[in-house]
Amino acid sequence: MTITTTTGAKLLTADDLLQLHGEGVRGELIRGVLCETMPTGQEHGEIVMRLGAALLGFIEPRGLGRVMGSDSGVWLERHPDTVREPDVAFFAVERLALDERTTGYAEIVPDLVAEIASPGDSRRAVYDKAHMWLGHGVRLVWVVRPEARSVAVYRPGEAVATLGEQDALDGLDVLPGFRCAVGALFGPRAAERRSGAAQ
Repeated sequence: MTITTTTGAKLLTADDLLQLHGEGVRGELIRGVLCETMPTGQEHGEIVMRLGAALLGFIEPRGLGRVMGSDSGVWLERHPDTVREPDVAFFAVERLALDERTTGYAEIVPDLVAEIASPGDSRRAVYDKAHMWLGHGVRLVWVVRPEARSVAVYRPGEAVATLGEQDALDGLDVLPGFRCAVGALFGPRAAERRSGAAQ
């Protein structure tokens, strides 16, 4: 769920947003307007961790780049400023050095972004956000849909592909060699958990 906060005539900057975050205000900046974000729930957080762990386990030992979570923020536009928060993002080492220290927002667009749809997100909102990332140069976007236990794959100039839980996420030419079972992102179904507990 996202709440848009108007600030009168004054538009905020990325530096203002970083300061607000230090004061406990969490949100994104869209053309200078603060959009506060609310906690998205346990399931959402678990999926972020599973996917992030799978990516880290593949990327870090090979020195392929860096993986970041939503609190990092990506600075996409200036004057007025736009800072968005992908749930998970991968930056290739060729574009963001492993030893580069950045205390503010990333100013390089990720190569890969994963977004986990929240229960209140409309299909249109999810579609628009995926295309927003593509429009800024992201090469591969995964939209994880917990309710459907599926992942929509977005690539520039290509039709959206939908993967079911029997399929596997593929890093394609963005992250060659990476594969992760879609079903592994969601954990066991409720019936499977009850069955395991009864044994």
